Amino acid sequence: MIPPIRAVPYLTVTQMPTKKHEKFIEAVQEAADQPLNQEMLLSLVGYNCRRAYLAIMPLFHERMGELELRTVDFSVLSLLHANPNITQKRLSQAINVSPPNLAILLDRLEARGLLLRQRNPLDKRSQTLVLTPEGARMAVQAEEKVSTLESEATAALSDAERAQLLKLLQKVFQPARG
Repeated sequence: MIPPIRAVPYLTVTQMPTKKHEKFIEAVQEAADQPLNQEMLLSLVGYNCRRAYLAIMPLFHERMGELELRTVDFSVLSLLHANPNITQKRLSQAINVSPPNLAILLDRLEARGLLLRQRNPLDKRSQTLVLTPEGARMAVQAEEKVSTLESEATAALSDAERAQLLKLLQKVFQPARG
């Protein structure tokens, strides 16, 4: 059971400190001198993932800002670089972006000359996506920058630890493969 929190009245300038107030001051000073107990938070996968994300993302935004790419832009370029001629539907599912939002994103990348939409020869109702030569160059450049920043951000890990971390995190968000 959690003990109730009691408010401790503060002193006005004209009051003399009481024994109770002096104990309160001592307790506040003692709390200030102790490290925070984060045991509960540090036992949570989500909390640890978020803290790691918050450590990495400023670096990501800084380096991708040089290329005028957002996180989702990078994901699209990287996936299309590795998987040319996939459909918009497959891309939408892979990056978990709704089709209407993906269309807006693709419009922006297409306007920059980074990708082309082509009618799917197997199903005329859908389109496939492919990077332009400029899009492929941008994808390579962005992937190199991200690989470098990830190495810097995870420098405290050995190669084996980094590989294990990736494998374990992927087990959390990828469906089990039988």
